[in-house]
Amino acid sequence: MLEGNVSWLPLLAAVIASGALGGLLAGLLGVGGGIIIVPVLDLALVAAGVDPTVAMHVAVGTSMATIVPTSISSARSHARRGSINLEIVRRWSLPVVLGALAGSLLAASVDGKVLAGVFGVVAGFAALKMALPLDHVVLRTGLPTGVAGASLPASIGAVSAMMGIGGGTLSVPSMTLCGEPVHKAVGTAALLGLWISVPATIGYLLAHPAGEVMPPWTIGCVSLPGFAVIAPVSWLVAPLGAHLAHSLDRRKLSTAFGAFLLLVAARMLYRAFG
Repeated sequence: MLEGNVSWLPLLAAVIASGALGGLLAGLLGVGGGIIIVPVLDLALVAAGVDPTVAMHVAVGTSMATIVPTSISSARSHARRGSINLEIVRRWSLPVVLGALAGSLLAASVDGKVLAGVFGVVAGFAALKMALPLDHVVLRTGLPTGVAGASLPASIGAVSAMMGIGGGTLSVPSMTLCGEPVHKAVGTAALLGLWISVPATIGYLLAHPAGEVMPPWTIGCVSLPGFAVIAPVSWLVAPLGAHLAHSLDRRKLSTAFGAFLLLVAARMLYRAFG
């Protein structure tokens, strides 16, 4: 699978590091570890000789699969601290699940550059939200109901599935802008990440980009070696992030990560349009 003089050790180290950082951020900021795992895994797959036209599909599908155990670990830690709004989970569960399944099936049918473009655009907006001091901005009191109330979580599920993320990047700011306390929003997003990752992973396992040769040991768009390396590391580190979320200065962390995320978004947009 590797080409030329590419060494597998730096690639393996990068993938392990992305899993650790992804798990930490999933618990700490509720942004979903996939926001780190997808770009790193995409780079690693291309460096390892995987066709760039399919590398993004595998990166997104594999990242989504790793979110299943990570979200369980993170949600359990937040639940012990009473930081999950179960009413929001009840209202959002079905639309999120349906959106995630639809998003994963759609992602398998589009070009990898489309996925990179979606990732870059959403990551760019998320970076600005995190970098700017907007934590206390509230647009309304309470989440929308009716059609809008179902469309919002369905859209979050679909876009998150196409990006390979657990949904916190979109659901946390959506909840805080509607008046939900940030710690409750992070904990709730961790549990909703499970509702997104399970159906989306099923979709990616069943999917196959038309006409593309997938890397060895890949089922659908999910790389089993990638999952085996990333998932245990993310699962172990996520509770640490959840613990730190209640003790560190979130504004400084959010600003720093927002700046880093802008670079990630720029790289993905270059991959899509460059």
